[in-house]
Amino acid sequence: MPPKAKFTKEQITKAALGVVSEKGVQALTAKELGTALGTSTTPIFTVFHSMQEVQDAVMAAAMERFEEYAHKAAHIKPVFKQVGMQMILFAKEEPKLYQLIFMSSISKAQTFDDIYRHLGSVADECLDVLQKDYNLNRNSAKTLFEHVWIHTFGIGALCATGVCDFSHEQIAEMLTQDFSAMMMLMKSGKSN
Repeated sequence: MPPKAKFTKEQITKAALGVVSEKGVQALTAKELGTALGTSTTPIFTVFHSMQEVQDAVMAAAMERFEEYAHKAAHIKPVFKQVGMQMILFAKEEPKLYQLIFMSSISKAQTFDDIYRHLGSVADECLDVLQKDYNLNRNSAKTLFEHVWIHTFGIGALCATGVCDFSHEQIAEMLTQDFSAMMMLMKSGKSN
């Protein structure tokens, strides 16, 4: 009979997420996680088969935390801009998790479609908003999303790595300018 688990999967994942949030993904080792839990490494491997499984659970938990930020924008107009603002706020408040989600795991992406799939429900919700609020077809909404997301990602990366510390007002203005420029370009028919 296997030994009784001292910690639940959720408890271990929460501790691992704390390690990554504070020290970065490279610090997530069995020893560091055991220390965070106040135990040896043995209880970790009673619940998880490998550190890769722990890392996968942390990625899912980090994405859930990001989605909590993004969903705060659902009732604030303009919704699409507010999602971008929340993404950058996440980068500022959770820089190590931003780096994990958007700067390390996406590094294997070959196309924007790979990134889009990685973003999951947030990307789909953004496309729905763009189609509804700006009367765009799905392809146009996806083109707009791609261009604006790349700009927003860049601002977030600058904030998450400590290169820049833009104010809320500066971020709002940058996102407005980029979105407006892309909308004008798309309406002119020269976006391809």
